[in-house]
Amino acid sequence: MELEDKVNQLPTAAGVYLFKDALGRVIYVGKAKSLRHRVRSYFAEGKWQDAKTGTLVRAAADVETIVVDTENEALALENNLIKQHQPRFNVLLRDDKTYPYVKFTSGEKYPRVYVTRRLKKDGSLYFGPYFPARLAYRIAELIHRSFKVPSCTVDLTRHHPRPCLQYYIKRCLGPCVAGLTTEARYGEAARDVRLFLEGKHGALLESLRERMEQAAGDQRFEAAAVYRDLIRTVEEVEERQKLAAASGDDTDIVGYHYESPLLAANVFHVRRGRVVDRREFFWEDREEFEAGEFLGALLKQLYLEAAYIPHFVHVPTDFEDRALLEGSLSDRKGKRVEILIPQRGPKRALLELVRKNAEHSFTQRFRVRQPSPRAIAESLQAGLGLERAPRRIESFDVSHLHGAETVASLVVWENGRMKKSDYRKFIIRTAAPNDDFAALQEAVGRRYRRLQEEKRPLPDLILVDGGLGQLHAAAAALEEQAIINQPLAAIAKKEEIIYVFGQEEEPVVLERHSPVLHLAQQIRDETHRFAVSFHRQRRAQRHLHSELEQIPGVGAKSAKKLLTRFGSLERLRSLSVDELAEAVPRPQAERIAAFFRGSREAKADSL
Repeated sequence: MELEDKVNQLPTAAGVYLFKDALGRVIYVGKAKSLRHRVRSYFAEGKWQDAKTGTLVRAAADVETIVVDTENEALALENNLIKQHQPRFNVLLRDDKTYPYVKFTSGEKYPRVYVTRRLKKDGSLYFGPYFPARLAYRIAELIHRSFKVPSCTVDLTRHHPRPCLQYYIKRCLGPCVAGLTTEARYGEAARDVRLFLEGKHGALLESLRERMEQAAGDQRFEAAAVYRDLIRTVEEVEERQKLAAASGDDTDIVGYHYESPLLAANVFHVRRGRVVDRREFFWEDREEFEAGEFLGALLKQLYLEAAYIPHFVHVPTDFEDRALLEGSLSDRKGKRVEILIPQRGPKRALLELVRKNAEHSFTQRFRVRQPSPRAIAESLQAGLGLERAPRRIESFDVSHLHGAETVASLVVWENGRMKKSDYRKFIIRTAAPNDDFAALQEAVGRRYRRLQEEKRPLPDLILVDGGLGQLHAAAAALEEQAIINQPLAAIAKKEEIIYVFGQEEEPVVLERHSPVLHLAQQIRDETHRFAVSFHRQRRAQRHLHSELEQIPGVGAKSAKKLLTRFGSLERLRSLSVDELAEAVPRPQAERIAAFFRGSREAKADSL
């Protein structure tokens, strides 16, 4: 059946339609109040004046529809299908900056608290997002310090021989080691953390006061003091939140700047009457641009599944689904949400400010070649979800030829540049030939065992060249050294995907103009170059040693002395007996010179 004939038989109900190409790939997802009417409009005469629509229709070989009961259901389904299929004709939300949540792993025997920028359906509880981003880290720090519930990657399903540093500095109860705490004590702390994160401060304070009085009555005064300090902490947090809630409403403001095919957008977050942070988005393939379509797609992907929805969203122009989206977001929030188009006054001025910032973001991303080291580090922090902007990155790679002469390299990026004085080389001794994972694990283990022995600080980020296998090999080496909470990532060569340890299921896919990707590529390529050059040097030395050791009376010790003194085989061939005798005894020098002279004569005869 021809596509246009199929379109004429589509249902008139509300639903979602999916255009597919000749290979069956979904290339566009849309929603409609009437599927037949909406899809048929793509083939109407005059519609092809829109270049994007014309290209879409020419590429479409089939259309599939899903019928739903209401437009609200169609809106939600459209958003989910766009995220699932990533169609090339839809506006896809990709950015280098997402805001953090506090994750509480309620499904674990010993729940933990993490700061994360990715929401997963893993049974954990997520609280946030937090503006500005550092607020999430301050909350996690407060939980570690006050409730002693940790953020760590240690396997808590089994006991370990000794606790990590967090236990000794009194930021963890130590469930990883038998006898340091009990399930009941840890469970009590975990329940307190959950009440704290859920904002149920009244119930938490009541429970803490009861326990404080009980401990004091039992003359456990140290425990009573701990509960007293917790009560003070919770009361202080509650008071600050009351003041914040009374000081104003919250608004998100959207602006953009477009120069075909490049597009930059900014979202400013205004909380309690002041701008607390902003979020940047970039697209590189928007050959055609229609402001209403773009804003509708952006807002749907931003808010339809967001954990937090602001009361107001200000946009520069109207779009088709504004009323429908307002209703859907209001239902989710439980309060009225308004999407407004300010025309004058302070709100319009602020909208213009956001537009100018979007233009500045456009310039920084697409026109400025070398952003500042601080800007690069902050982009890396946001892109990989790190706790702080990295000052120092250490990167590893492995090199060998069919398993022979396996070596590893370490290069260092610090404060915006490569620090060659800190580069290191590793001759791999224990890993089996061709086992890159074991070789990397050996190099990483040796490096950080030595840093710990010398009591030197760890880097802000460890980067390895490779994929998930290399990432987990490096993580295993760190675990052997009882190093936890160490930021660790891997960059795959071909796909240019960055895997961050702890969130491997959702790798970071960055656009080719992203400064984060450029930095990771620069460090990865330098690590690879350094590893390969060291490997070639080792192979050359092995070859030179083997040729010199063919000379009667020249052993490994003499060969090493000659190579250290003169550097290369070509140089040795050109030396006289007197010059050779400066490094080795004269009889040995005469034999070496005679050997090279014979080699030259044999080569000349063969010609």
